Amino acid sequence: MIKFGVIGTGWIAEEFVKGTQLIDGLEFSAVYSRSKEKGEKFASPFGGAEIFDNIDDFAHSNIDAVYIASPNSLHYSQSKLMLENGKHVLCEKPITVTPNEFTELLTLAKSKKLVYMEAIMYLHLPARKVLLDALKKAGKITTAHFDFSQLSSKYAALKRGELPNIFNPEFATGCLMDLGIYCIYPALEIFGEPQNIIASSGFLSTGADGFGTAIFDYSDKQVTLTYSKVGQDRCGSMICGDEGTIILPSVSKLTEMKFINKDGTEEALSPDLEKPVLMSYEAANFLKYIECGAESEEYEYFNRITQNVNIVMEKIRKMCKIEFKC
Repeated sequence: MIKFGVIGTGWIAEEFVKGTQLIDGLEFSAVYSRSKEKGEKFASPFGGAEIFDNIDDFAHSNIDAVYIASPNSLHYSQSKLMLENGKHVLCEKPITVTPNEFTELLTLAKSKKLVYMEAIMYLHLPARKVLLDALKKAGKITTAHFDFSQLSSKYAALKRGELPNIFNPEFATGCLMDLGIYCIYPALEIFGEPQNIIASSGFLSTGADGFGTAIFDYSDKQVTLTYSKVGQDRCGSMICGDEGTIILPSVSKLTEMKFINKDGTEEALSPDLEKPVLMSYEAANFLKYIECGAESEEYEYFNRITQNVNIVMEKIRKMCKIEFKC
């Protein structure tokens, strides 16, 4: 049984712990929060866990692994501290702010024979393989559009003059880092590195990017990425080939996908699933890699994709002049 702890007490951490309860082999044992009261409130529904409000004490505890769901600006330092203290790390996206930070920590993890990976649902969902298989039926693909536009629950607070973390450049956040990353993952895995990237961003009063667009230009196709935290998408994403079209209502969850043949007939590809179920797959792979010694080809492959995504994210940030104050 692998004992794991959680850094962060937000909704995503709660859904992750629920996901771990759907698989065998992971035991929720500790939580770190700057507020002991928040830590206790978080742990209570799960039968309790040891509560820490000192991160060094947390790092030296007897847990084997850590799931990090803190603000982006803290991912590097917290991951490094956990790895230095012999903990396997599953860190929420973006795993680090820069590709150099990721390379450094991946090297550290390898030197200690630890697992270090990004908690990005796309890579670990069974529906990903269904999607990749469906591409073979689509024929010659010349256009694709990946969109993740979701009106933020924090946007109303921003309009009231408040400064939620997600719109605060001090935390290395913003739309590209929060939602755009979900579009970049399938674009790069399916189509590879583009020959050219054209990108632009729209900025909010805080200096954070609130929406953006990127075009990935290839010799035989164009892939468009759109993402927004200040508007709600109702159409989803699609990959268009001369033999059929793949519809992706959610590029992050890959739920309720369908294939539409060129004659208009439809085929369902994936069901709808609840969030804990979706997150259970990344938890299961995290456990699998821990148990197999972090040497599987799949683990290495996923980390190469993560690095490529990180590199492209940095290119887009520089192109769009997205700057952080952390």
